[in-house]
Amino acid sequence: MEQRRFSGKGHWYHETQSSTGQAQALPLVPEAATVTDRFLLDLVLPEDVIAPCQGWLDPARTLYDRLFPRSVNVSRLRTFSAYDRLSTALTVAQVYGVQRLCNHYAARLAPLPGPDSSRESNRRLAQITQYARQLASSPEVIDARAREQLDEVGLTPWDIVLMDQIIGFIGFQARVIAAFQALLGQPVRWLPGMEMQQDAAAEPFSTQESCWTPGLDSVELRLASAPQLEALAQWQPLPALRVLTPVLAHEYPLLNPLGEIVQSDLCDALDASLVDLVALLTARINGSLDCFNTRATTAEPGTPIASLRSGEQALNTWSQADPRARAVIQAVQLLTRAADRFSAAQLTPLVEQGLSPQQAINLLAWSGLCGWLNRLKIALGDTH
Repeated sequence: MEQRRFSGKGHWYHETQSSTGQAQALPLVPEAATVTDRFLLDLVLPEDVIAPCQGWLDPARTLYDRLFPRSVNVSRLRTFSAYDRLSTALTVAQVYGVQRLCNHYAARLAPLPGPDSSRESNRRLAQITQYARQLASSPEVIDARAREQLDEVGLTPWDIVLMDQIIGFIGFQARVIAAFQALLGQPVRWLPGMEMQQDAAAEPFSTQESCWTPGLDSVELRLASAPQLEALAQWQPLPALRVLTPVLAHEYPLLNPLGEIVQSDLCDALDASLVDLVALLTARINGSLDCFNTRATTAEPGTPIASLRSGEQALNTWSQADPRARAVIQAVQLLTRAADRFSAAQLTPLVEQGLSPQQAINLLAWSGLCGWLNRLKIALGDTH
C-alpha cells in the first residue's frame, strides 16, 4: 500500500514528528499570526469592559512576549527553541479547543523549521507533547516520574520551568478568551469528540493536612543573580507564590509578570467567599491537594469545604440553598473542564444573581489563574 505522508503543522492537530518537504505548510488561518493584541488575540471588546481589566491584562501581554519572542537563542541550560515553545502552546490550545487560540498558535508555528528527524529529536518532542497534553487535560497524573522522563530526553530545570509556565499561561489565556467571548454572546464552536476534563479522584482530598516539596532544585541564594534575588524578595511574600517562587525564580523574567497578575486588582471587587469557593473548586477539579488545603485553612466561614472534598454530588446538594453560589459553581466547573463549551448560558446566570458583568469576568479570570497555579504546584513538586 502506498505510504501517505503529510505535514501536520498547518492543522490544529499537529504531528510530533516532522520531515523536511519541498512545499511550505501553511496554517489554516495565516492572518491569525499577525494579531495586535497577543493575549486577547484581537478579540473586539467595548472600552468600558476592557479598561478595568488592564491591571491584569497588561502583565499577561508582557508574559506572552517573553514566552513567545520572535527569535530564541538556545544554550546548554536553555534548550527550548521557538519551535518547542509554540509546539507546546499549540498542543495545550488543542486540549482546550478554543478556536481563536488554536488558529493563532498554529499560524505562528507553521513557518518555523521543525527539529531534525533523528530518533533522539523525535523522542524528545514526543515526550514534550505527551507531558503538555497530560498537564493540560489531566494534571493529577503528573508526578515525579513525569519529571524524570523529561530529564531523560535532555530537558533542563530551566526548560521544565519554562514549559510549565507555557502550559499554565495558555490555560489562563483560553479561559479568559472564552469568558470574554461569552460576554459578547458569541456562539461556541467546539469539535465533536473533544473530551471534557474529569475531576480528580476524591480519595487524596480526604486528608486535611499536606506538605508540598519542590521536585526541582530551588535557586541557590549564594549563586543567585541580582534580578533573581529581587524576584524572590518581591514575590515570595505572596501566599499564592510562597513555595513556588524559589523554583520559578530560575526564569525570573517569567515570574515577574505572573507575580503582577497574582498581585493585581483581579479579586478586589469580588466577595471573599466567592474567591475562596472558586480557588477551592478549581484545585479540587485539577487535583492540586496542597492548593486546596492551603486555601481551606484561611477560607471564609461557611465555605463548603467538606462538600468540595467529597465531590460534585455533595457540592450540588449544598448549593441548592444558595442560587448565587450554584451559578458560580456551574460556570467555573464548565470553564475549568471544557473551556471550548463555555458560553453566555453559563455567564448570564452570574449576572442574574447579582454580579456585574465586570465582576463575572474577573471571577472567571480568577478561576483561570487558579488553574495555572494548580498546574505549577502539581508539575514542579510533590504533595505528601
